[in-house]
Amino acid sequence: MIPPEILIAAYEQGIFPMAMVNGDIGWFSPDPRAIIPIDTFHVPHGLRRVLKRNPFEIRVNTAFRSVMENCANREETWIDESILGSYCTLHEMGIAHSVECWQDGRLAGGLYGVSLKGAFFGESMFHVVRDASKVALWALVRRMREREFVLLDTQWTTPHLAQFGAVEIPRRQYLRMLRESQRRECVFL
Repeated sequence: MIPPEILIAAYEQGIFPMAMVNGDIGWFSPDPRAIIPIDTFHVPHGLRRVLKRNPFEIRVNTAFRSVMENCANREETWIDESILGSYCTLHEMGIAHSVECWQDGRLAGGLYGVSLKGAFFGESMFHVVRDASKVALWALVRRMREREFVLLDTQWTTPHLAQFGAVEIPRRQYLRMLRESQRRECVFL
């Protein structure tokens, strides 16, 4: 397990861990770095239709471990037992959070990440019901706006995240934004 103080210090410097295939923990600070600008978050047309139907109950932090386990349930994963335990410890400390979509009493999708002051570091997302992870991301951004967060870090850009406005920025710019975010006193819950 990674000690929480090491994890927190790493995030404060723009570094995050991933479990490697050989069992080691790798530490990363990509250049360029991907973020979703909160003020220009794009809601695709299809997601707008889903939101109008309101098919999910959105919850926060009611199934953190289950969200992580579902995120790890894929052919290739960077979430091993060490990562799972480390982030569950951060969750118990009130630093790591999950945003969940529930349907008919079942976890349909969600995401988890780390919240430090004015930044949220998105780690992973999953869905077992179509559009659930997209709704969870929308709910995360809404929560961040309400609480005046300024940085949503997604680490790398994927085609999935690009549809919401994810952009890549140079590490130097990212680190400036990270420093600014750490001057804020935002509370996720």
